[in-house]
Amino acid sequence: MTRPSAIVTGGARGIGLACVEALADSGFDILVADLAEQAPDRLAADIAGRGGKFAYIKCDIANLNDHPVLVDAAMRAFGRIDCLVNNAGVGAVVRGDLLELKPENFDRTLGINLRGTVFLSQAVAKAMLAAPGDHKRSIITITSVSADMASPERSDYCISKAGLSMWVKNLALRLAPENIGVFELRPGIIRTDMTAGVSAKYDALIEAGLVPAKRWGEATDIGAVVATLAAGKLGFSTGSIINVDGALSVPRL
Repeated sequence: MTRPSAIVTGGARGIGLACVEALADSGFDILVADLAEQAPDRLAADIAGRGGKFAYIKCDIANLNDHPVLVDAAMRAFGRIDCLVNNAGVGAVVRGDLLELKPENFDRTLGINLRGTVFLSQAVAKAMLAAPGDHKRSIITITSVSADMASPERSDYCISKAGLSMWVKNLALRLAPENIGVFELRPGIIRTDMTAGVSAKYDALIEAGLVPAKRWGEATDIGAVVATLAAGKLGFSTGSIINVDGALSVPRL
């Protein structure tokens, strides 16, 4: 039997890279889609060292014209797509008073996080249905605890993730009869390049008890969950939201 294959958007660093490595360790061949012209030199060797076949394509998920190119690249490399990890995304362009939120910043955040992810998922789902294989299939979308927890200084980001959460629910209903698992992962405070600039702030908040687990989340925490879902071990849980946040999102008095 051939190895299963996965696409990971934004897979060259951070959470995406951790997902790539976890999937490769679980027996997947990997196509990474990212904004750079070429994959980092070490990435192909890293995946090969984990036993996986590797492919890379430059892709801006906000540009819908890039989507068929991405799908075609995966089909040429692997003959089918078994897993899509929707990881690529951006934070708020500017944090500040939501009454000063600029339309162009709102459009950028939603264009990538919501619109781009929705239509890439649509394109990949169609490819999955057109070329079924022997492996479990899944579409895994990484949103945020901000899909439910409000942050007025970055309301555009929260709106993009809340909208994406509803998309996942609808997609799960559409694809459940096709035996394609659809899941939403909501990371909490994760140590990545995106949070590096506010690490001192979050260090203090975690120390003060914001995260019951009393630590930062690591990208590998997300990768471990993605690999489990992609393996099809929780297939009957399709449509589920999985919080990966050290109990940050649990309501407390």
